[in-house]
Amino acid sequence: MENTTPPILQLHRLDKKYGKIHAVNALSLTIEKGNVYGLLGPNGSGKSTTLGMVLNVINPSSGSFSWYGGSLDVHQALKRIGAIIERPNFYPYMTAAQNLKLVCRIKQCHFDEIEPALKLVGLWERRDSKFSTFSLGMKQRLAIASALVNQPELLILDEPANGLDPEGIHHIRELIGTIAQRGTTVLLASHLLDEVEKVCSHLIVLKNGVKYFEGEVAELTNTHGYFKLATANNSALISALKKMKLFSNITSQNGFVLAYPERPVAPETLNEKLATQQLFLSTLDYKNPSLEEQFLSLTQNTPQP
Repeated sequence: MENTTPPILQLHRLDKKYGKIHAVNALSLTIEKGNVYGLLGPNGSGKSTTLGMVLNVINPSSGSFSWYGGSLDVHQALKRIGAIIERPNFYPYMTAAQNLKLVCRIKQCHFDEIEPALKLVGLWERRDSKFSTFSLGMKQRLAIASALVNQPELLILDEPANGLDPEGIHHIRELIGTIAQRGTTVLLASHLLDEVEKVCSHLIVLKNGVKYFEGEVAELTNTHGYFKLATANNSALISALKKMKLFSNITSQNGFVLAYPERPVAPETLNEKLATQQLFLSTLDYKNPSLEEQFLSLTQNTPQP
């Protein structure tokens, strides 16, 4: 049966200019319920500006966006989402629980939600500690708790691991995974490829305000990979590989031959084929391209918005 549930959020050629700076360039994308989206791009790529527009903090220059298929306006939609787009901003001499009570009053939700939110982020035992005593990682987790007290359908996080040490990044990554497993849709803006690859199911790649890719992370990482090869005569190796007509691209790099198959090719099969032509390999490595390699490959070319 066809899924008739409208997307949580849709952007249609959303655009933002600051004078001569084109921060977001005709951006269109769709956020569906139940996925974990990574909004990936270097600093200055337009991630925060995009989030600011859909959260009604920044006015678009042109284009449009809609929440829940247009059935809710921004004010109504904000009651059903949680968002952290800036540094945690709590009262330093109030406790974690007191700060969250204030958040509940602002969001008009019940104090009963404070305990499960603090337990989820691992801060229930520190509920009576003042915010000023928290580490940066604890402050970030308290911010996530504040975004969860209204039981949001969508959680928006802008660079949640920024400035954290490796242990703090690990805690945030695990927390995002737990939140997603409970059925909350997540939109995570980040410039950290490793963070996105480990927690996200879907990916939106931005650079200079332009979208380069939108789809499942697996579409980029589950490829046919490539072979890294070397022999005594790399020129003869390249000629032999081209005659096989198994590869979409064959290049030389730092004394090695890189061959990208059009369809799955077993390393032992390739080795046998080359040996019959008296080409004996000194190097035969098979590699799956990392998300970083795919990201760099994507952003080397400029798409049209």
